[in-house]
Amino acid sequence: QVQLVESGGGLVQAGGSLTLSCAASGRTEIGYGMGWFRQFPGTGREFVAAISWSAVSTYYADSVKGRFTISRDNAKNTVYLQMNNLAPEDTAVYYCAAAEALYGSSWYVSYEYDYWGQGTQVTVSS
Repeated sequence: QVQLVESGGGLVQAGGSLTLSCAASGRTEIGYGMGWFRQFPGTGREFVAAISWSAVSTYYADSVKGRFTISRDNAKNTVYLQMNNLAPEDTAVYYCAAAEALYGSSWYVSYEYDYWGQGTQVTVSS
């Protein structure tokens, strides 16, 4: 079992930046792939970004490429999502997720992830 706790959400003006953090605890000795998803009101969770255990591979949704950067510090069991040039359409609840085995297109699919955090609200004002 792995427990995930997100932090760093908040209110920011359009064009601003935020950095989300996701701290993992529990069975962190397993090399998990990590992802960030977001959820808009009344919709399912949308893929944002993901990173492999080694950080060699990263994956991004087209809507955030060039603006968001995912990274991880395995010594701190923490994954980050640096979000720059935020827009009102980025307003959502952001979730951190972990998976024991991801490959190919599964990186982008929420049901392939095994563990989830509670989410953190990001609100971008215009």
